[in-house]
Amino acid sequence: MKDTVTIAGGGLAGLSLASGLRLRGVPVTVHEAGSYPRHRVCGEFISGVSADSLDALGIRDVFHDARLLESVAWFSRGRKIHSDSLPEPAYGISRYRLDERLRDLALEHGAVVHEKSRLPREPVPGQVWATGRRPDPLFPKFRVWMGLKCHFQGLPLEADLEMHLGRDGYIGLARIEDGRVNVCGLFLKGHGGRLSKIELLLDYISRTGNEALVKRLRAAEPDLGSFLGVADFKLGERSASDDDLGLCEIGDADRMIPPFTGNGMSMAFQGAELALDPLERWSSGRISWDECRSALRSALDGKFHRRMQTASLIHPLLLRSAYRRLIESLGISGLLPFRPLLSLVR
Repeated sequence: MKDTVTIAGGGLAGLSLASGLRLRGVPVTVHEAGSYPRHRVCGEFISGVSADSLDALGIRDVFHDARLLESVAWFSRGRKIHSDSLPEPAYGISRYRLDERLRDLALEHGAVVHEKSRLPREPVPGQVWATGRRPDPLFPKFRVWMGLKCHFQGLPLEADLEMHLGRDGYIGLARIEDGRVNVCGLFLKGHGGRLSKIELLLDYISRTGNEALVKRLRAAEPDLGSFLGVADFKLGERSASDDDLGLCEIGDADRMIPPFTGNGMSMAFQGAELALDPLERWSSGRISWDECRSALRSALDGKFHRRMQTASLIHPLLLRSAYRRLIESLGISGLLPFRPLLSLVR
């Protein structure tokens, strides 16, 4: 008889972990604070996860009709500075569709999923935290981030994925299902006043200096129901104080990579895959909970530490005008090392 693994958070990491554990015969209960389907602030661009990882979690089939994204274009203040292609195609699919499919698959595999259920944040043996972004405990002392997203119809793109750099923020555009484009930006938080949803997004994009993109978005049709914003979250790896809490964490709850990398969704799946072996051994009584947590922590650090360090070094450079001008010059001259940089954050 195996002990039950309880997962707090039914997003990418939590639901994929639930399916993978059920394939190994481990009883699983998932508690999701929200309900399905729902929109989430997310790039909706999955790049860098292997088919073997998706198979280990038993979830590859949920991507059967996802858009395959290959071409990339970088812009700065409306000017295209670099075009390239990805080494391997990425998946473009909305979280609205993906999370619901992952929930249904977890149920099909025999997991128990409770919606609108929130667990107290405390260390409990057998309890895994996959609750997504972490609030920044230093708010408002340091930089405060605002994430905004919305889907648009009738928005022509110059590549499957567009990245727009600017002052105090950047915006990613990615093709998803049904001919829609997901527009998702990360900005230093300002004061949007009482602007409406779309006007708030356009105002933040305008502040980055990307007026040409604003003009394109005004000519397209926004899906108002897909608009969502989040603020005051923490980028980077967990701190020593997080470790002191004694929680077992995966996904963005463990570490949140800067979104310019396009790797956050893949890291959620990869983290879930790394959790399978130690959790199965704990559930079978072969290791203690402390040993399980330690093994998972070592695996996560070994897998992600380098890419987190690299992303944390590059991220602030994208927001500084002097370094953006350097990136512009390298891109226009054909010297931007796009693929080597991409490999460092994969």
